[in-house]
Amino acid sequence: MKTIALLFITLFMAKGCSQESQNDLANAEIVYTANTRGFYQKITIHNQDISVSKNRNDKGNGEITKISDTDWKELVGLFKLVKLDSLATLKDPTQKRFYDGAAIANLKVTYKEKEYQTLDFDHGVPPIEIEKIVNKIVLLANPE
Repeated sequence: MKTIALLFITLFMAKGCSQESQNDLANAEIVYTANTRGFYQKITIHNQDISVSKNRNDKGNGEITKISDTDWKELVGLFKLVKLDSLATLKDPTQKRFYDGAAIANLKVTYKEKEYQTLDFDHGVPPIEIEKIVNKIVLLANPE
């Protein structure tokens, strides 16, 4: 009887945790920006919506579109792997942005009313720890 109760509690807790992770991303806001003198892109993801702005003078977030369920599930999985507390300490793999060889990029996550932000890195070459989620965000913004 104890075994059955333990198994039931374990399954219940696992189900609750996975649902909570989906809610976590639904309640978070991810903003990825990349810019140089002649290029600007701001990608905002919030509650299964994505907006892309290519004009740095635009006060809004640009055109808003819905993220497909498949892509959203993938983003939820990738978001679970991000260690928010360590974002500010991630090392950039390259420094091409120092001589205009790449756009300057960064990632900011607002979660539970707290902001987590990376240091600047080269657009197209994010730190390894966030590479998959950054590449997915950029792909969603530029589906061509």
